[in-house]
Amino acid sequence: MAYVVIKAPLVLLAIFTAISVWFDALMFLLYPFFGGQPAEYGLGRFFFNWGQRNSSGFDHGVGILIAGAILFFAAPWVVRAVIALDVFFMRMLLGPDAIAARVRSLEQARTQTVDASAATLRRIERDLHDGTQAQLVALAMRLGMAKEKLADPDHLDLDQVRALVNDAHNSAKEAIVELRDLARGIHPPALDIGLGGALSTLAARSTVPTEVSVSLHDRPTPAIEAIAYFCVAELLANVAQHANASHATVTCNQDGRWLRLVVRDDGVGGAQPSNIGSSSSGLVGLTDRVQAVDGRFDIVSPPRGPTVVTVDLPLHA
Repeated sequence: MAYVVIKAPLVLLAIFTAISVWFDALMFLLYPFFGGQPAEYGLGRFFFNWGQRNSSGFDHGVGILIAGAILFFAAPWVVRAVIALDVFFMRMLLGPDAIAARVRSLEQARTQTVDASAATLRRIERDLHDGTQAQLVALAMRLGMAKEKLADPDHLDLDQVRALVNDAHNSAKEAIVELRDLARGIHPPALDIGLGGALSTLAARSTVPTEVSVSLHDRPTPAIEAIAYFCVAELLANVAQHANASHATVTCNQDGRWLRLVVRDDGVGGAQPSNIGSSSSGLVGLTDRVQAVDGRFDIVSPPRGPTVVTVDLPLHA
C-alpha cells in the first residue's frame, strides 16, 4: 500500500521529466534555426528565461544551442535517475526483508553442502570399489591359490607358493596405501598439528616454491580448518598445473572472528571461477565449499598475472 501511494506521484514525475527534458532538448537545438521561444513549460522555460535575461542576439542563440546539447545528452540519465528511484522504493517496500534474504541464503548454502556431501560419498564409493576392493579381491585370489598349492604336499612347488605370497604381500601394501590416501582425502592427518603446520606441509609438498605466513590467535573449528586446508591445497595444485608460476605465497591471518587466506602467484593469470569444465573449474567447487559456511571467495587474475585469491572464513562454524 505504501508503494502504491508513492508510485502515483512518481509516475507523474517520470512522465513530466521524460517529456519535458526530451522536448526541451529538441526545441533548444532547433531554436537557432527557427527562432521563437523554445518551451512554455518545464525546464526549458527556466533555461530560456535565464538566458534571455543574461544574453541577447547571437550569444543568446549559441547559449540556447549549447543548453540544448547538454539537455540532449543528459536526458537519458535524468530518466534513468527517476527509474532508479522507482527501483529503490520497489526493493525497499516490495522486496524480501533481511530475514527472508538470510533464509534464502541458508537454503542455498544447505543445498550446496548436501550436493558436496553427496559428491564426496560417490567419490569415496567409487574409489573403494575401483581401487581398494579390486586390490583386496586380487589379494584373496592369490592367497587362495597359495592355499591350494599348500593343500597338496605331494605336488608342492615352493617357488610358486613363494611368488603367490609375494604378490599377495605387494597387493596388501598397495591396498594400505590406497586406503591411507582415501582417509587423507576425508580428513588430512596434517590438521592434527593445527592449521599452520598443515599449510606448511602443503607448501613443502608443492612443486612451486611457496612461502607461508600464519598469524592466528584462536584455533578455528575442525570444519573451518578442513575447508581452509582443502582450499589452499586446490589453489596450490592449480598454481603448479596451470599458472606456469615461479613463486607463490600463502598468507593466513585472523581478523577478529574471521580467518583470511590469501594465495598469490606470479603466473600467467586468467583464472576464472565461471569457466566450468576448464582448468579453472575446481574454483567453482571451492566457491561452493566456502559459501556453505557463509564465507567469501574472491579471485583477481588479470591476463599475465598475478593471480590473487582471497578466502574469508568464520573462525567458528
